[in-house]
Amino acid sequence: MKPQERMAIARQMPVELSVSERIRNFDEIVAGYSTKTAILEANRCLQCKKPACRDGCPIHNDIPGFIALLREGEFEKAYWKIRETSSMPAVCSRVCPHEFQCEGSCIRGKGKGQAVAIGMLERFVVDWMVTNKKNMSTPCALPVGKKVAIVGSGPAGMSVAYYLSHKGVDCTVFESLSEFGGMLSVGIPAFRLPRDIIDAEFAALKSCGVTIVKGVTIGKDKCLADLMKDGFDAVFIGVGAHASRKLGLENEEDSEGVMHGVDYLRRINLGEKIDLGKKVVVVGGGNVAIDVARTALRLGSTDVFILYRRSKDEMPASRAEVHHLEEEGVRIEMLAAPVKILSENGRLVGVECVRMELGEPDSSGRRRPVVQEESNFIIKADSLIPAISQNVDHTADQGLEFKLTGWGTYDTDPLTLQTSVDWAFAGGDNVLGPQTAAKAVYQGKVAAESIERFLNGQDLMTDRQFLCQLDV
Repeated sequence: MKPQERMAIARQMPVELSVSERIRNFDEIVAGYSTKTAILEANRCLQCKKPACRDGCPIHNDIPGFIALLREGEFEKAYWKIRETSSMPAVCSRVCPHEFQCEGSCIRGKGKGQAVAIGMLERFVVDWMVTNKKNMSTPCALPVGKKVAIVGSGPAGMSVAYYLSHKGVDCTVFESLSEFGGMLSVGIPAFRLPRDIIDAEFAALKSCGVTIVKGVTIGKDKCLADLMKDGFDAVFIGVGAHASRKLGLENEEDSEGVMHGVDYLRRINLGEKIDLGKKVVVVGGGNVAIDVARTALRLGSTDVFILYRRSKDEMPASRAEVHHLEEEGVRIEMLAAPVKILSENGRLVGVECVRMELGEPDSSGRRRPVVQEESNFIIKADSLIPAISQNVDHTADQGLEFKLTGWGTYDTDPLTLQTSVDWAFAGGDNVLGPQTAAKAVYQGKVAAESIERFLNGQDLMTDRQFLCQLDV
């Protein structure tokens, strides 16, 4: 097929549940490609000599390589091509913001074109393997007599456990919650990431001898120093960023009806019943805010809308999620921010807001929101859910002095992820701040190599295979 013929193929759109169906349940919204559709989409790939898509992928998957195999019908080989670099393709293909990563770098998406649907093609390959009951496990190594404790079972911790267990290292994962998966399980709704996908990842880890311990909080039930006394040779800290960042408004902490985004999602995803009332105001423009709004809608709130202090173009949320949100009837009030919580007898009754306008770009590259004078207005509400970002909870490092950054994240060696405590390594959101699953997975891979070298008494920098690259 000639390049101009490939260019003539339109991007293939997946089948989705109708709005009327999906707002009643937590079923996965987007269906995978059929074989015919996947091959047609794969034929859109130009197989660039310098594939920018691979550079845009935090894990550096060989995207042209697996797509070339897919379009030849070599689905199993395509899967193993992805697994050469990724330990969690089933997860990353569903929850990564591809338009900001691999697809955002695809040459077909430049100008007025549409990028190759790399995420959907990756998902097709994984789902094909599952449907056809193909072996998806890689051989485990014989034990080497070393033990590593992994604190936190999110994507970074899972990645560390995967790579070290396949090197024969005895890994034990400590998870403080009653469910494993970290933010994958308690921060992402099932309609975006079905729970059987996460369960399968942990089943694969257990098959390689990884021990999962739930309901144990390191720093409270047991400290890091205790783990070393228990015979562990090194520790990986992957506790994520689960502490809600506050708006800083008066009565935010003690008004009934005010609940923070990740706290709400965690409680719902752990099975708690929460009634937010009919009118819900969510503050923020990221995926957490979107997930909160869509979850509230599915659980009975009928008037849900989002306050965002910038314009739609500046929203960090996935464009697909914003599109689904608007389809489902959630309104976004752009260029608006809350300034005061209104309560009666300790109960939220409304939110006072101000209009904003965009000024000069700030350090993030987005234009800074500036308050419009005398633009105050009031919104009546039953619940207010701020979802403006998260911080790192440092319960895990009680009793030790770790060097931290100004953002409260672990200050690690930028290339090896070793912390200021030489036997402790860290990665994922508790190093990067709230980021994508793919970035956490890659940092887990880097940390695993560093830990293996530490266990073997090797220099952490010499002749490495993986180093952190903080620009992706």
